[in-house]
Amino acid sequence: MQRGRALLALALFAITAAPSIGQIEIEPAFPNLSFTRPVDLQHPGDGTDRIFVVEQAGIIKVFGNTTSASSASVFLDITSRVNDLGNEEGLLGLAFHPNYEANGYFYVNYTAANPRRTIIARYSVSPTDPNLAAANSELILLTFGQPYENHNGGQLAFGPDGYLYIATGDGGGGGDPDRNGQNRSSLLGKLLRIDVNNPVTGRNYGIPGGNPFANNTAGYQEEIYAYGLRNPWRFSFDPVTNWLWLADVGQGRREEVDIIENGKNYGWNLMEGNLCYPSGSPCDLPGLVKPIWDYGRGDGQSVTGGYVYRGANVRSLVGAYLYADFGSGRIWSLRYDGVNPAQNSLIRDTALNISSFGIDENNELYICAFDGKIYRFKSTITSTDPNGPRPISPQLAQNYPNPFAPINSLNGTTTIFYDLPQEAFVALSIFNINGQLIRTLASGSKPAGKNFSRWDGKDDNGTALPNGVYLYRLKVGNAVVATRRIIFLK
Repeated sequence: MQRGRALLALALFAITAAPSIGQIEIEPAFPNLSFTRPVDLQHPGDGTDRIFVVEQAGIIKVFGNTTSASSASVFLDITSRVNDLGNEEGLLGLAFHPNYEANGYFYVNYTAANPRRTIIARYSVSPTDPNLAAANSELILLTFGQPYENHNGGQLAFGPDGYLYIATGDGGGGGDPDRNGQNRSSLLGKLLRIDVNNPVTGRNYGIPGGNPFANNTAGYQEEIYAYGLRNPWRFSFDPVTNWLWLADVGQGRREEVDIIENGKNYGWNLMEGNLCYPSGSPCDLPGLVKPIWDYGRGDGQSVTGGYVYRGANVRSLVGAYLYADFGSGRIWSLRYDGVNPAQNSLIRDTALNISSFGIDENNELYICAFDGKIYRFKSTITSTDPNGPRPISPQLAQNYPNPFAPINSLNGTTTIFYDLPQEAFVALSIFNINGQLIRTLASGSKPAGKNFSRWDGKDDNGTALPNGVYLYRLKVGNAVVATRRIIFLK
């Protein structure tokens, strides 16, 4: 465990107590919509509050983020290019460029045939219709062979560093017969990281200088960020800690959840979860990183990775990593501070085949299931309060978006939510990293229930502030409720 990550975790743990989960249900998020084998859900981060759903056969659909949505239009159809004959093949992932609002670029991960291979490609939105992609705009960034039809990984996502991360499976075949997971000369069984903004000669992308094998002379693939993975179906970044959470599908005994770090070896096929492979005994081999959590066949047989919840609708889940199992339909929350053992809790035991999770522009979480529906969480706590159910004590939520900048948020602002059990005098303030007060967002009596304030990156005098890390603090009466960090990027 890196010392910096542990220190950050302790700081976050000190200012944010983990609430209990309570009774939580799921409900159809868009009752009038249905999809065919939905495997991914994304938003473009352009302020339009649209949802994009990926169908495995090779179609991306788009619709407005409203419960009453009655139709979804086809944004991209590449079924003629996609090979989805295998159960784990198809159009598997979608990522929008961080500057999508300006450049219109988005990226896909799909499998093709003859020969069987994975393709990472960039597309562009139509210059005349924001709900339609330019189907002939494909630019292939990366392609690599797939020896079998299974274990293709499929997720791709931009990290907080602006680089594109790509999850690749070990190529399939039981037990990794080609030992791709441990072979650093292969792109299979890895998490890759590439620079799409700075291509170099001979490639449509660049190699980030911080990649562990950049410019190596041993024949290792320079795109590798981490290795020793079996079938990393889904991963995500937590916008508060910047930790990279990844769920790796197991072989026959264990499913696992990892925190991925640069250059680390996550064990496959020497380890499966916390067990040595193939012996099945507890494992402690030097140089291998153990998962922060694993579970056995009694709980499921194909882990589906999710997200750390940073929304505002289900307060008891804030700060928890939410994930599921495709086979059993169970949904769990996992809390981990980087120091103490992870704490896992069952949220719901469903009959759904849960293929993926996704978030919208407000960091609210959605669940993709193979019954064709998109689900969301809801709390069963009821209240007659027009502002929503009241918390037991005042609560301060993580701001959204974080980081925030004019290019990807409403008028260059970020929103800070806080809940009050009763009407109270509130002071919500912004401080610089040295603890100096620079902006007062709220000072006065506020009603019970949900409240919010917005910050535009300026001080009390209206002066625009520089990029950096800031702090915001909620006081109710004379008591400090919580202090959290906020990241401002111009």
